[in-house]
Amino acid sequence: MDISGRTVLITGASSGIGAACAHHFNAVGCRLLLVARRLERLDRIRTDLASESGDSVLTAAVDVRDKRTFEDWLTSLPPEWATVDVLVNNAGLARGLGALHSGSIDDWEEMIDTNLKGLLYVTRAVLPRMVERGSGHVINIGSIAGHEVYPGGNVYCATKHAVAALNRALGIDLLGTGVRVSSVDPGLVETEFSIVRFHGNVERATAVYEGLKPLSAEDVAEAVLFCATRPPHANVRELILMPSIQASANHLVRG
Repeated sequence: MDISGRTVLITGASSGIGAACAHHFNAVGCRLLLVARRLERLDRIRTDLASESGDSVLTAAVDVRDKRTFEDWLTSLPPEWATVDVLVNNAGLARGLGALHSGSIDDWEEMIDTNLKGLLYVTRAVLPRMVERGSGHVINIGSIAGHEVYPGGNVYCATKHAVAALNRALGIDLLGTGVRVSSVDPGLVETEFSIVRFHGNVERATAVYEGLKPLSAEDVAEAVLFCATRPPHANVRELILMPSIQASANHLVRG
């Protein structure tokens, strides 16, 4: 399906999977609303995209955890940008990798507020207009952690299981409305994910990917674009994307 000219809203768009999605949707002629906390990074991405396709990108430094600020930004968009055709709920993170009984409550709250509540806030703000129009597509970036658990993954896995449940529940809620909902659930992807998880410990983050070939952010973005370009009668409800060296959340081959 040709989606050129459609408006795509991507959260967490300043790096990794979000930034890769921006480039892929830009390449097929979409207009982009890019949201993240780091405006300088967003502006650099906007400059890169503008050199490829012209001035078809708006950016905003908005934290998805801040419900009121996001709603205010969305309602303040110029009329020609107000119709969101595709929402990519990408903002999310992991913090820590330890047993629950020794975990950081601050880390838990950041994951729950971003991965779960932030996704809910954004979806709740965007979805009513899609339902009113009878068209639109919500694509949630989940994880293999939404289908399995692994040692030390406790709260992060819980948030991604919640995203999987919400994705399925939305499919029921939206049945007959003309609005589709999908999730792309990757395994190991080499982005800033591990640096964030380990609170900036680059050495520990680098070790996660040593001796193997994980997915790239571009691999995941291609899958997201595939979901968005299915014909109207078809919908990818859940797409699990794994590197070939990974069989489950905790089983992979190095060397």
